[in-house]
Amino acid sequence: MTVQLYARDVGSGTPLVLLHAFPLSSAMWLAQREGLAGRFRVVTPDLRGFGGSRLGTGEPSVDAMADDVARLLRALGLRRAVVGGLSMGGHVAMALCRRHPGLVLGLVLAGTRATADTPPVRENRLRQAERLEREGTTGVLVDEVLPNLVGPTTLQRRALVYGRVRGLVQAAPPAAAAWAQRAMAAREEAFDTLRALKVPALVLVGEEDVLAPEEEARAMTGALPDAELMVIPRAGHLCAVEQPDLFNQAVSEFAAALARTGR
Repeated sequence: MTVQLYARDVGSGTPLVLLHAFPLSSAMWLAQREGLAGRFRVVTPDLRGFGGSRLGTGEPSVDAMADDVARLLRALGLRRAVVGGLSMGGHVAMALCRRHPGLVLGLVLAGTRATADTPPVRENRLRQAERLEREGTTGVLVDEVLPNLVGPTTLQRRALVYGRVRGLVQAAPPAAAAWAQRAMAAREEAFDTLRALKVPALVLVGEEDVLAPEEEARAMTGALPDAELMVIPRAGHLCAVEQPDLFNQAVSEFAAALARTGR
């Protein structure tokens, strides 16, 4: 089933498409819409089932999410865009590069990994998906996923940020979260996609990220033909939410350089 994504679309200039983390929605990109729309056209879709987007009936697949994003870009008349993804959004961004490379002007990968899940991680995702479907609540996400989404600095010093992230996790539709967990569990590694990338890339990782740590970011950077790596201090997995100014500055400089060179 074809799903038409809901997206917030603000600003003008070089298109910058940002794909959200699991189990959040495009609401996580508030600071990016506010901070980057003065220089770029910032498009933040809700991936299928989250926020304002329908889930549909298709089999769980990161590729399906990438195809959704491609349809959205074409519907918005965007010939090419700088595409960024954080966590799950990074998996979708890499799938977009593989399936629709002509749409990608540059790639931003944050708090994500190109490796496939190990068997224990895959089994844990499927167990959580079963609980989400059975219980119809986000309790398992609050108990098991939320604690690793932000770093200790945020937990200790940024109570408002942590509270906002908790609220977004609690607001996730259980059916969509289960579907997304199954999709991520089924994905394959993406290093071949990264090696074949023809456009520049920026890899960002929070210094305190335990879900997709710096070694994963360095492995992706090493596989990419034209990439730079930035480690964001005092940030965990959701580096764009925990350190929005540093994240925005890095993405702005990267996207502006692409716009200047016309690549």
